[in-house]
Amino acid sequence: MSTDVRTAFDARLADTADTPAGADAAAHAADGRRQPAPISEDSRLATEIRGLVERGANDEARDRFAGLVAAHQRRALRIAYQYLRDAAEAEEAVQDAFVKVFAHIASYREAWPFEVWFTRILINGCLDRRKARARRDRWFVPSVDSTTLDDARASRLAANGSADATPEGRLLARERRGRLAAAVDRLDGRQRTVFMLCHYGDCAPREVSAITGLKESTVRVHLFRAARKLRGLLGGKP
Repeated sequence: MSTDVRTAFDARLADTADTPAGADAAAHAADGRRQPAPISEDSRLATEIRGLVERGANDEARDRFAGLVAAHQRRALRIAYQYLRDAAEAEEAVQDAFVKVFAHIASYREAWPFEVWFTRILINGCLDRRKARARRDRWFVPSVDSTTLDDARASRLAANGSADATPEGRLLARERRGRLAAAVDRLDGRQRTVFMLCHYGDCAPREVSAITGLKESTVRVHLFRAARKLRGLLGGKP
């Protein structure tokens, strides 16, 4: 999963980084003759922040960047958790991603929607953390209770008026999340990536296409097959 997605994205970015026209064409290659979509508000704000940094107005740039953080933080936490399955590490990964984004904002180009650019940075960071954790786990035994995150997430849902506000509801929700997580882990690499970005990252197939380098039609096929396989793994009709 990690090699396929990262290699495809980085190759496309390298091929199109030199010319805005080339980058725009690559970003919309999966869409055939469709006209480029208008720049999003997030992308426009990122461009303004880049201009402020280039002019040395770093304090104002940081203030404006807080708006991007607020807009993407919850979605980013959902994505990071699905990769890392640990609350503290997911939060650290998201914070690291925002720091990297601001540090490299001068390299941002409008041809890539900000959400796509940020999500790729976040996922790469999560993949690096998974590799580091795998190396670390060869030498150390984990001491943190893996249910801590589920309890914390359930508490946040309860605070927002979720139906899982009771202890019984939280227990059932934890069991459902555990079964779903185990089933998602059994998906093929690209199916897993597409499913996670669509269902946990709130990405549309077109956005997943830009993130992964897959054609939009291919993304939809992977999503359909992932949903069908999950239904079978969870006891429903495949």
